[in-house]
Amino acid sequence: MPYRAARALGRVGLSRIPKSLGAQLVLILTGVGLVGSLAITLLLAVIITPSFNKLEDVAVEANVERTQAALTEFAGKVETAVRDYGDWSSSYDYMARPTRAFEEESFSTLAMANLDVSGMAYVAPDGRIVIARWIDSATGTDRPDMRARLVDAVPAMGLDRLSGKATSRSFYLRLGDTLAAVGVAQVRRSDGSGTPRGYVLMARTLGSAQIARLLQLPAEVDLSGAAQGGTVDRARDRLMIGVPITGPDGAPVAATRFEVKRDLSLLGRQMLLFAVAGVVVLLAVVLLVLRRMIGRLVLKPLHRVERHMGVVRASGTLGLLGDDRRADEIGSLVTSFNSMLSQLKDLREQVEVQSFKLGQNESAVAVMHNVRNALAPIATILSQGVAAPGADRDLIDRAIAELAGGDIPPARRQKLAAFVAAAAHADRADRDERRKGLETGREALRNVLEIIGQQQEQAHEKPPLALVDLSDIVAQNAAIARYSGETSIAFMFPSKPHWAMANRVILSQVIGNLLANAGEAIAARNGEGGSISVSVVEHGDTVELAILDNGEGFDPGLEPKLFQRGFSTRAHKSGGLGLHWCANSMLAMGGTLRLESAGRGTGARAVLTLAAPEIVPSAGIAA
Repeated sequence: MPYRAARALGRVGLSRIPKSLGAQLVLILTGVGLVGSLAITLLLAVIITPSFNKLEDVAVEANVERTQAALTEFAGKVETAVRDYGDWSSSYDYMARPTRAFEEESFSTLAMANLDVSGMAYVAPDGRIVIARWIDSATGTDRPDMRARLVDAVPAMGLDRLSGKATSRSFYLRLGDTLAAVGVAQVRRSDGSGTPRGYVLMARTLGSAQIARLLQLPAEVDLSGAAQGGTVDRARDRLMIGVPITGPDGAPVAATRFEVKRDLSLLGRQMLLFAVAGVVVLLAVVLLVLRRMIGRLVLKPLHRVERHMGVVRASGTLGLLGDDRRADEIGSLVTSFNSMLSQLKDLREQVEVQSFKLGQNESAVAVMHNVRNALAPIATILSQGVAAPGADRDLIDRAIAELAGGDIPPARRQKLAAFVAAAAHADRADRDERRKGLETGREALRNVLEIIGQQQEQAHEKPPLALVDLSDIVAQNAAIARYSGETSIAFMFPSKPHWAMANRVILSQVIGNLLANAGEAIAARNGEGGSISVSVVEHGDTVELAILDNGEGFDPGLEPKLFQRGFSTRAHKSGGLGLHWCANSMLAMGGTLRLESAGRGTGARAVLTLAAPEIVPSAGIAA
């Protein structure tokens, strides 16, 4: 016996310490290194990349704000210039009596060049153009085509918006293929007195070269992409930024577009690469040192144990392994190995005890199974003991006794015989009928036993979901809220089927409870009747069922408390399923329940959200 045990122990030891353990260790450490490198790379990417993206977004915002400030300043200078002409007594007198001298002096090429404007115009309060001129800033010659475009654009400038303290304004206007900053001011006396006699406006062109000088970077005015203003297009190394230029009505008429380098993103990527490279190198060095230390502290002692097991297997002698006085796990392994032989008997006894206990457990399971199977014949036994009262036995016995006598008339005998035959036939039919009923009861008892057997398993599972027709469930529960006491309630719900995934029994209880609550709310409001309407709306992969009543409603801030256990808005009522149970049941079915109300006296709305079926049944399929 000792020799066989030694050989068995030798085989077990050799099988658990494979010869290629070093190669497996290298493979495991390599896998750990790769997984660790990937995990650290993802972690650094999650930390570094969003931070630099955020800094880049801040830089983009700063560029956009700087561009908007430059556009505002450019238009503001035009507004300042036009305000000087608006609050000028000479302009005020000119609008009353236009003179050639004023026009030659104020609308001269030199005056417009000094103001750095390309277009000017005086407009009467009724929108009539008193005078308008547009010159080419480069040559100083008149541009009749641009003057015509300026005059045509006057009605769209909203000059009537200038009133009260807002005596001037500025905006951008697109005149054909030219973008201009326009300033408009009311014409008043120099001291600001007098009823405004019209408006004066000035226009200064804004091109790509000017916006580039204002922003100190390569920028251009895009007249074709006004609708796409306010966008940021990201390339690998550049950002294409578009800032809208708004017109008199606030709508964009053009866009300023420019490109900036993605220095922050590039810096973030470089930092990420350097960090990942450093971590990978460090991890490789750590794994290399770890492999050498494991080889020295673990593999070498294990090889010594392997050699000793080979000696035990070859010699059959259960000799003890020499102790090198190590206090770590290897030393504990050697100590455990040396004490293993002396513990074989104890381990065998423990195995026997555990086997006996395991047999007991298996027997208990078998007994429970047999007990469950034994419950079925009880139904048969009970069915035989339950017997409904049959015909009147005393009356039948008297009829039989009378037939046994020989002194009865033939007519009487015939009647008695017919009675006894009928009673026997009725008794036989009654027994047949009772047998059928008892068989049915027995089958029901078997079903109950199966339900009991599955109860423990089903207690830890979610309720099974199936395809249900919401309209059909609402119709079945309509009687719950049809009348509340003496209150009459009008009920409206969809007639067409609407399908969803739910547990029909649980959903029916939830809808019934919500309809009952709606009926109570209507009765509590006025007691004269009301209405409840149900609607079903399908939103992609969800179906939304809404129950709307015109009852008393509730305060808007009360929604969270309505779903608390035991909370009720009516002190005289208690019990019922409750909104707490309804909400939990909807969650168990993968749906939601929410309540809405605009306030007391405005009614309430309960919204149930359920998952929509992947395939909608055709008409005629029942839920």
